[in-house]
Amino acid sequence: MPEKKTRSGSRIDPRMLGIFEALSSGIRLEIFRLLVTHEPKGLVAGEISQSLGIPPTNLSFHLKAMTQADLLSVTPEGRFLRYRSRIGTVEEVIAYLTENCCINTRNVPSTGECPPPSPRNGGKSRSS
Repeated sequence: MPEKKTRSGSRIDPRMLGIFEALSSGIRLEIFRLLVTHEPKGLVAGEISQSLGIPPTNLSFHLKAMTQADLLSVTPEGRFLRYRSRIGTVEEVIAYLTENCCINTRNVPSTGECPPPSPRNGGKSRSS
């Protein structure tokens, strides 16, 4: 699938769109966050279902979408399927989102890295 262009003329990676679409569901986000806590072993589908209270039929739909988006890997273990989060995919998403950091400013540090984001509370510490 060819990349789409945004209004600004930049290109959008269709793979990234699939990942964002997969993570836009609250249930899928919960599943991913649960699996991250169980790395590197992962969990079988029944354990995920039990942990999150999601019926197995609903869960399989979400796991399939997340696996297709490359957010999860799946390994057959007899009658069961073991799911693991693909941390590398999330690292790719972060790199994609930040690849043009500071490109339109003159404040690019000599290290080539963008400065850390300001705290949400306006730079004030909680104790002040």
